[in-house]
Amino acid sequence: MVGFDADDTLWRSEDYFHAAQDEFERIVGGYVDLADARVRERLYAVEKGNIAFFGYGVKGMALSMVEAAVQITGERIAARDLHRIVGIAKEMLQHPVELLPGIRDAVEAIACEHEIVLITKGDLFHQEAKVRDCGMAHLFRRIEIVSEKDDATYVRLFDEFGVVPRQFTMIGNSLRSDIAPVLRLGGWGIHMPYHLTWAHEAEADIPAGSERLQVVSSPAELPAALCRIVESAIG
Repeated sequence: MVGFDADDTLWRSEDYFHAAQDEFERIVGGYVDLADARVRERLYAVEKGNIAFFGYGVKGMALSMVEAAVQITGERIAARDLHRIVGIAKEMLQHPVELLPGIRDAVEAIACEHEIVLITKGDLFHQEAKVRDCGMAHLFRRIEIVSEKDDATYVRLFDEFGVVPRQFTMIGNSLRSDIAPVLRLGGWGIHMPYHLTWAHEAEADIPAGSERLQVVSSPAELPAALCRIVESAIG
């Protein structure tokens, strides 16, 4: 069985978060010196601390931006600018789904040979909308939208899918969420880095040269990488 991540593996996502952060900095920059205030660093600290309360996704990011803006400006930020921050989130929630070049062909090719599932995290309402609009939902045996992608979540999913870790390969851009947990449990991973990655998702401890990990640079390389994994698993 093969699992696919969604955001920045099937379609663009982090581009919009980076653009939102840039706009946030322009707003806050009207009140403080961006460099001296360490705006980007302080926003990330608030976002990271709020994951346990708000989870992942646009809505959690928006609440964190409001909180960070109030803190960074010493409560001086105007209501109109807080409203602008809320507007950033609304715009993000309305972005159309833009598939990565070549990903549809890769998913279809893999689906011809293996059972595939989609495992993604984030805001339920937003993720459901993106899955619906991506045009590939029918290819997946199961679609799982989870609050966190950690060891416990994958253990539960393996049990529900009826597979053991050595029978499962996860494809995704996030080392923290897609690759490291599956490798720890004895599964296989294909890391397809995206050109932008949230700092939180890059925090992962993966031994260099792991025999159960393949790295590709584009969707076109996915079927061949998966074939190498199957050969290794059988051998």
